Amino acid sequence: MQTILGSGGAIGTELAKALTKYTSSVRLVSRNPKAVNENDELVKCNLLNQDEANKAVKGSDVAYLTIGLPYKTKTWQEQWPVVVSNVIGACKMHKSKLVFFDNIYMLDPEHLDNITEETPINPASKKGKLRAKIAKMVMDAAATKEIEALIARSADFYGPGINNGVLNEVVLKNLKNGKKANWLCSLDYKHSFTYTPDAAKATALLGNTDVAYRQVWNLPTAPDPLTGKEWVEAIAKELGVKPKVMVASKFMVKLVGLFNPIMRELVEMLYQYDRDYCFNSSKFNSAFDFETTPYKEGIRKLIS
Repeated sequence: MQTILGSGGAIGTELAKALTKYTSSVRLVSRNPKAVNENDELVKCNLLNQDEANKAVKGSDVAYLTIGLPYKTKTWQEQWPVVVSNVIGACKMHKSKLVFFDNIYMLDPEHLDNITEETPINPASKKGKLRAKIAKMVMDAAATKEIEALIARSADFYGPGINNGVLNEVVLKNLKNGKKANWLCSLDYKHSFTYTPDAAKATALLGNTDVAYRQVWNLPTAPDPLTGKEWVEAIAKELGVKPKVMVASKFMVKLVGLFNPIMRELVEMLYQYDRDYCFNSSKFNSAFDFETTPYKEGIRKLIS
């Protein structure tokens, strides 16, 4: 049995498909789980409750924590540590391995031009500090041998089934609907995006590789990322429309944030768009025979 904790999102859905290569028993856990594969076991669960987390993990060889919480700093601060603590406790109780799907928020902004597993942890935001805290919880539990655990780290991602994110929401959907694409801060910097089916397949592979545990892994991401301008142009070309785009400056985002909660939450993360953001997955590529989806192909699949 392998279990996905937070199965409703784009990563959880793709991961459920990928896990069928390794197991005939996949359990999908969320507040309102929906089957992806024909024989999926569905379990309703609130991971903020230790007893429910224990029941959700029971019988699992591997548990994958892919839950997404509302994009609010206060919610993250209140709920993420509880969720991670409960999941670690459940994995310890049932001797289940843990794979934690993570992002790069905790990393030093001055080192985003070559993001590796060795990039210094030095968060520049409240959300980043929280992500550093929970990642440490996972790796500390692994280091002390409470549980077997690893971190699978992704760049910003794009792909099928995503209901948020820059590429899907404010570039692709806007251009598709005859509107201008939106981008943050500047069109001139490179920005890596991880293709969600690649991320899911690689996460499943890591979870089923014993020697991968007690480590952090950058998930496979195409090299040579495009600039903001090139992303808009590539998506527009595939759609057969003009690459019209509007850049939201830091001042504009802060101004809109006075009235829009989502934009207000974005302000502290804008540093990711005012410099090159290049995700390096060479460690994974050296360890595994894996075919990473090139950006051109990913864009074509995204639109088809």
